Amino acid sequence: MSRSNEIADSIQRTLDQYFRDLDGEQPAAIYDMVIRNVERPMLEFVLRQAGGNQTAAAEMLGINRNTLRRKLTEYDLL
Repeated sequence: MSRSNEIADSIQRTLDQYFRDLDGEQPAAIYDMVIRNVERPMLEFVLRQAGGNQTAAAEMLGINRNTLRRKLTEYDLL
C-alpha cells in the first residue's frame, strides 16, 4: 500500500469514528475541521524536517514559499 493510501485510510477511519460519535447531532463544517486538523501538524512536521528552512519546507510541500509563510502565520507558527 502506498503512503498516500495509508494517509487516506487514516482519514477515512477518523471520519468514520467522528460520524459514529455524533450520536444524532448534525455534522457541521467538516471540510474546515479536517483541513485544520491535518494542515497544522503537517506544516509543523515538514518545517521540522526542513530544519526550519521555509524555502526547503515549501519545496517539500509543493507550495510557494509565500503561501507557506501565510499558512504559518495563520496557524501562529511563526
